[in-house]
Amino acid sequence: METLVDLSRLQFAITALYHFIFVPLTLGMSWLLVIMESVYVITGKQIYKDMTKFWGKLFGINFAIGVTTGLTMEFQFGTNWAYYSHYVGDIFGAPLAIEGLMAFFLESTFIGVFFFAWDRVSKKQHLLFTVLVALGSNFSALWILVANGWMQYPIGTVFNPITMRMELSSFTAVLFNPVAQSKFFHTVCAGYVTASVFVLGISSYYLMKKQDLPFARRSFKIAALFGLFASIAVIIMGDEGGFHVAEYQPSKLAAMEGMWHTEKGPVGWSIIALPNQETRANDFDVRVPYIGSILFTRSLSGDVQGMDDIVAQNKLRIVNGQKELLLLEQFRKNPSNTSLVPQIQANSSDLGYGLLLKKYTNDLTQVTPEMLDKAALDTVPQSLPLFYAFRIMVALGASFFLLFALATVFSLGKRSAFENKTWLLKWALFWIPTPWIACWSGWIVAEYGRQPWTIFGILPTYQSTSSLTNGELIFSLTGFTTIYTLLLIVEVWLMFKYARLGPSSLGTGKYQFESRGK
Repeated sequence: METLVDLSRLQFAITALYHFIFVPLTLGMSWLLVIMESVYVITGKQIYKDMTKFWGKLFGINFAIGVTTGLTMEFQFGTNWAYYSHYVGDIFGAPLAIEGLMAFFLESTFIGVFFFAWDRVSKKQHLLFTVLVALGSNFSALWILVANGWMQYPIGTVFNPITMRMELSSFTAVLFNPVAQSKFFHTVCAGYVTASVFVLGISSYYLMKKQDLPFARRSFKIAALFGLFASIAVIIMGDEGGFHVAEYQPSKLAAMEGMWHTEKGPVGWSIIALPNQETRANDFDVRVPYIGSILFTRSLSGDVQGMDDIVAQNKLRIVNGQKELLLLEQFRKNPSNTSLVPQIQANSSDLGYGLLLKKYTNDLTQVTPEMLDKAALDTVPQSLPLFYAFRIMVALGASFFLLFALATVFSLGKRSAFENKTWLLKWALFWIPTPWIACWSGWIVAEYGRQPWTIFGILPTYQSTSSLTNGELIFSLTGFTTIYTLLLIVEVWLMFKYARLGPSSLGTGKYQFESRGK
């Protein structure tokens, strides 16, 4: 059973991480194209139209492969996570359906118009189509993150003992879920940072090569300014997300911070530590005073709950959940006894915790103290991967702000102020891969930190899978990994090819490689 669950999780993780190579760049590049084309419409300067077309070419390559890798993910909910789909399909399916009908079709339709309607419509009309592409890509992220945010903090739903499913009680609550909203803004702003680093880095390459300098200078400045505002927004929304984690997912926060015991404020923040799951303590710990309280309680004296206390509290919830499951089994044996329904619904908040026991026994009347202890320990994820994934994300986020701040200051000064600063240009170029590392680290914190739950506090991951064999999962996992790797190779090859050519790839006859006959 554990191998089946692990393989199912691994397959979804690999497909999600592959897909998320393309998503951030799509989110950010779409708005950079809007900015570049807006300047073209306002000024009428041809160079900004060329910028929109060239960066749009790279955007199109990324978009096409991103769509290909994303389509399979939604099907996995039915193939690999059938019980999850059955149990919460009424809630989870709604935002995904809206995403497909509203956002994906909008984005996919107008991206074709973006590429092929330059000479068929007016400047302003074409700019409108570009804006619709950007809105479509960002609306797509909104609905997907509404669904994911509900998995992190499930509100607006009720358990129905008759159908044995979770059902939607308030779509408004799901849509305006505070976790979903902060998650959306943090994620899309991370995409804006990714695209800004991408454009900044490639523009720096042109500047160092003295290639198409007017084009490179303008691209560099736009990416620096957009990236600066985006990096500030990422930091602000990351702070908001951390506050929500402390409020709604204290087990994730405690694991993320390597905090084993509840600490009274003021609480420090660990810069580096070595969490030890066996001893339930940190082997070493270097802290900055007060920062933990400020980050997670927004005060200088706030307390932060530790994993041991959370485990003890969850143990009580597991006992309550066990009682509710026994009552539910009683109702299932005698469905005509509808008087039990209100009682079950009134106390259903701990049902999910009771389900954790079924990992160790199917007979809830035979639960031993050892089983109860194991189930309670399961409610807190492994600390070490979360601790360092979070700090990698934070460190890179700070580096992006510094990079964009320096790039903005120097690029708005004299021309030579940034063109001759080789260290800055090299930093921007070599930093191109790092936004993806930061994005992946953030998703590890969000998704691995939710364990052992598929839906936090409601449905354990081990109960969410389909009835598949290990061989079937290994076969599909191998196939997906092989195909996605080939697609990634194609993406990287095309990106390198056109990025090296630069605007010469447009075939206008005005740029460096064309004018030299290359």
